[in-house]
Amino acid sequence: MDGHFVPNISFGPQVVKAIRPFTKLFFDIHLMCSKPEVLLEAFAKAGADEMIVHIELAHQVPSLIKKIRSLGKKVGLAISPPTRINAVQGFLDQIDLLLVMTVNPGFGGQEFIQEILPKLQKAATWRRERKLSYRIGVDGGIDNETAAECARVGADTFVAGTSLFGARNLKGSIAKMRDIVTKADPRLAPVDASVAH
Repeated sequence: MDGHFVPNISFGPQVVKAIRPFTKLFFDIHLMCSKPEVLLEAFAKAGADEMIVHIELAHQVPSLIKKIRSLGKKVGLAISPPTRINAVQGFLDQIDLLLVMTVNPGFGGQEFIQEILPKLQKAATWRRERKLSYRIGVDGGIDNETAAECARVGADTFVAGTSLFGARNLKGSIAKMRDIVTKADPRLAPVDASVAH
């Protein structure tokens, strides 16, 4: 978060660089930034595995996707709640992840926006009809109940912050969420459960 695209700031490449030596976990970097192009190389060098940019950057999106690919990283495309899902349609064959924001980006602890569910259904329909393999992620207000709702309509990747970090037993809470989404859609076992970005 750059304090401009969204009214908040968060970690930069130095944080990724500092923790990369301690884990082989997949690092997914969600760039809620007006000028992500200035950060791509730094995050790639720091150890990012996937970088996500926003469709709301409009004409910048093709060059950002190309740059991320040229760095040998996976590509994610995020879409904010007010943006129509059709905006991403032309990029679906170029991405590894479609991240559907289920809150307005920028602050943790917000309430899940129920009206996003049809967007997830549409993204899942396009994936099936076009025989594509991008993951469908959700981010914002994700807890056990909303994760299950999202899984039922096509989501397979879940970003949960407040609901997990607020729990007494993080490991147990992650396991419970995995179990709940697998029951909602058995095709999700094993499921990708990201806990922060």
